[in-house]
Amino acid sequence: MTELERRLGHTFAEPDLLHAALIHRSYAAEHPGVEDNERLEFLGDAVLQLAVTDFLYATFPDLTEGEMAKVRAASVNRSELAVIARRLGVDEAVLMGRGEESSGGRAKDSILADAMEAILAAVYLDAGFEAARRIVIRHWEALIRRKSQAPGSRDWKTRYQEYLAAVGKRPEYEVEGEGPDHAKVFTAVVKVDGVVTGRGSGRSKKEAEQDAARAAMQGR
Repeated sequence: MTELERRLGHTFAEPDLLHAALIHRSYAAEHPGVEDNERLEFLGDAVLQLAVTDFLYATFPDLTEGEMAKVRAASVNRSELAVIARRLGVDEAVLMGRGEESSGGRAKDSILADAMEAILAAVYLDAGFEAARRIVIRHWEALIRRKSQAPGSRDWKTRYQEYLAAVGKRPEYEVEGEGPDHAKVFTAVVKVDGVVTGRGSGRSKKEAEQDAARAAMQGR
């Protein structure tokens, strides 16, 4: 098992697939007959998109289609892919030509992101989608959960208001603040027909109300 396989969490039955995923086009240009990783990158992008979409759909039933799309886009963009690639050591393992190497290619987000997608394709070809999905969840779950906290303009208060409006009701918020001005903490409750449906806290009235609305939505 290579260090990259250990960090990735997958031992390849066909190691040549991992090798192929690490071949940048600059390396292929200097080695006639060697194929670069661009076809694998194309496949890996689809594998990643499906795995993230599947996780979002199963894990966040309250997110709308538009919100899921925003979370997915924020989780699989080039910079985030490059962050994960560096964490796995892809920057050390990728094969590139001398010119690209000398120009700082190992630090380029585009090269690392492409290689990361190619690696996911290699896992998919080596062991199937379920194996690739496990790798994605292992390395993307924390990021996806973080991005899902603010998926777009439809915040928790807006979502809760829209949810209640569908049944002809509206939320009412009560907020109190405690402590000195420089360190005040606010607590909020949200009520529907006089019944408390959520409680929250925060460093501002708005944050406390958002937290209460979140609790109400998740506890409904």
